[in-house]
Amino acid sequence: MKVATAPDYLNPTIPHGLPTHPMPLIKATSETLQDYGTVVYDHPESFEIEIVRWPAQGWRPVDEDSGNEGGVTKGIFSSAWRGEVLYGHNAAVNGSYILGYSNLPELASENTPGNPSRILLWHANYHPDGGQLFFPLQQQPFVVPLAKPGDDVKPEDFVAFWFDGTCGLYIHPNVWHEGVFAVQGSMRFLDRQGAVHARVSVDFAKEFNCLLEVPLSPR
Repeated sequence: MKVATAPDYLNPTIPHGLPTHPMPLIKATSETLQDYGTVVYDHPESFEIEIVRWPAQGWRPVDEDSGNEGGVTKGIFSSAWRGEVLYGHNAAVNGSYILGYSNLPELASENTPGNPSRILLWHANYHPDGGQLFFPLQQQPFVVPLAKPGDDVKPEDFVAFWFDGTCGLYIHPNVWHEGVFAVQGSMRFLDRQGAVHARVSVDFAKEFNCLLEVPLSPR
């Protein structure tokens, strides 16, 4: 079953007792990110964000001097744990989300103390209109799940990348992702992305009857 309407990001419908699908966690480098994007070490404000030209509706092409003028929007993306629930807020597009859980969603409590060791992911998306950059404003580790382009994506296609906090991430258009995950506490990121903000979603709970399990620290 494919997602036909926008998910309810702050109140997702997730069945109880879902199995989890483990995701590999690897260190982010220019080499490991080659098919997904690139590491950004400095000057995030001037890093070029790819903007995809509006697709032609028929055999006549879109004029070369048009269709890619929507520009880039920017803001602060925050990622914050409240107990066993990870929340995200993207000021660039005024979006708020539950990104995931460290416990099964039906058991997760915002009042449970302690540092999470994993995140259970229910959703991911990609942007066909442009790329997206996340640059940490604090030097703390964070994790990002990514999968290569293609609407027939499956849970086993996803890989989680671990960043030590000294660099950021640029994601190419059409690459699957789901925000950025603070390993603990809260983090703030500079976010720059295509202003059209087209979003294509996958709901793992509904489509694959599972949650993706992302470790938050390298073994």
